[in-house]
Amino acid sequence: MNRISIFLGLFALIIVGACSNQANEQKTDISIDRMIKYIKDLSADEFMGRKPFSEGELKTINYIADLYKEIGLEPVNGDSYFQEVPLVEVSLDPPKNLKLNYNNEEVDLSYANDFVVFSRRLQENIELKNSELIFAGYGIVAPEYNRNDYQDLDVKGKTVVVMVNDPGFGKEDKSNFKGNEMTYYGRWTYKYEEAARQGAAGLLIIHQTKPAGYPWSVVLNSASVPKLYQQPNDDYMSRCIAEGWITWETAEMMFSKVGKNLQEELDKASQKNFSGYSLEAKASVSFKNSARFDKTQNVLGVLKGSDLADEYIFYTAHWDHLGIGPKMNGDSIYNGAVDNGTSLAWMFEIARAFKAMPVKPRRSIVFLAPSAEESGLNGSGYYVDHPIFPLEKTVANFNNDLMLPYGRMKDVMITGYGQSELEDYVAEIAKEQNRYILPDPNPQSGMYFRSDHFSFARVGVPALFARGNNDHIEKGKEYMLEKERYWLANHYHKPADEYEDWWDLTGVADDAELLFKVGWKIANMEEFPKWKEGSEFKKVREDYMNK
Repeated sequence: MNRISIFLGLFALIIVGACSNQANEQKTDISIDRMIKYIKDLSADEFMGRKPFSEGELKTINYIADLYKEIGLEPVNGDSYFQEVPLVEVSLDPPKNLKLNYNNEEVDLSYANDFVVFSRRLQENIELKNSELIFAGYGIVAPEYNRNDYQDLDVKGKTVVVMVNDPGFGKEDKSNFKGNEMTYYGRWTYKYEEAARQGAAGLLIIHQTKPAGYPWSVVLNSASVPKLYQQPNDDYMSRCIAEGWITWETAEMMFSKVGKNLQEELDKASQKNFSGYSLEAKASVSFKNSARFDKTQNVLGVLKGSDLADEYIFYTAHWDHLGIGPKMNGDSIYNGAVDNGTSLAWMFEIARAFKAMPVKPRRSIVFLAPSAEESGLNGSGYYVDHPIFPLEKTVANFNNDLMLPYGRMKDVMITGYGQSELEDYVAEIAKEQNRYILPDPNPQSGMYFRSDHFSFARVGVPALFARGNNDHIEKGKEYMLEKERYWLANHYHKPADEYEDWWDLTGVADDAELLFKVGWKIANMEEFPKWKEGSEFKKVREDYMNK
């Protein structure tokens, strides 16, 4: 390298360093008026609740693509801002009952009252026949926790019964997984995945309201509506024939049939030396599936970086909501102003802040509005499974979802606290706003696994979900607890989620400024942020980064 090249390289680094300091020291031009306009536009009745596969989708994705272009973001897929996401909608004609056979004594379980069941398999007739029931504790295989509930169990062709959540739930002992904080191993999605890997024909999860985080009515409602999945290569024949839940009372009856007390077995399953066993019964159930294939769109724009332009930082906020549904108080349009209009506004203003900087960030910044989050993180899941930019070059993901419009907050709530170094950078910048880091006060609910950042986390990309939520700058924690409960009860996933003139978006603006500054810092440093020790995603990242 000649002297001129060396000089130019050093000069570029000096300029970038100066701009990094500038981003941290100066208040960013985050516009609340623009945020209000985005939210009003996207939650208007003409967008029809922004449901995938609808006319509302077309309006929404074109709005976002046009806005990306106006801001100055470049398309990422040739000359297109869109990534096509092929999905399949699976509808269930539910069974009336599930039969259990105990040495020729038959017990009929009633659908909805005792159990729910469904299947991903893309075939019309679904049948589980005389499948032996096996209790496998929590259904977890976690080497980093020295746990294998399937050890010495042959579950091929059998139906596994497992507990919801983790062995550490309800306990303060952090040496038992993460104590009361749910890990991914406690999430019901993981339990279905692991049972399939073990060759099981079926999996039934024992429901309890506290460790699940929701009552039986939520399980029932979710099971009975059509489900969206990514279109598979194998018609999902690698998944269990039947996946489902049973009530606690049903499980108590099943365990009593073999002379066991369910609560005592739950306590035993929480211990490290647990061993699974047969429940001495066979299960049979049959029902019908139907499938509809369609396509939706992710919307992406990129601000190209300078000398590290082939490395990428992602900001995400899903664009979809629930569309048009049952009438409530005379209204059937589920507008989704808070969920997720607020987070889209947050992301758009961060994009403008990056674009307004006098020099480019060293790394490229990608803004992704995924589709089909409400149906199971399908849009972001498709992206990470079919990435436009290599995962080993994807540095970090910052995601937000459902930002309450009640004003400024003292806290920055980290959902999934302790997962990655990203939260350390947030803590550093939060001090400049006179704010403090607050771990999610309800870690047992598993919220870290329920929005689009998790799609990035599961493939090893450090991902952060952070926003002010719990400690109002003037009115404190009790006020926000009351407001959050009220909003969830009266607005969440209802037509009442509409923009109102009393909204105060100063807190959302603070969060946009905060996460812009954190992103700018990471975009201009040399190293990649890492997962922390104890994260279940650390090894996933290391396996492909160290090749």
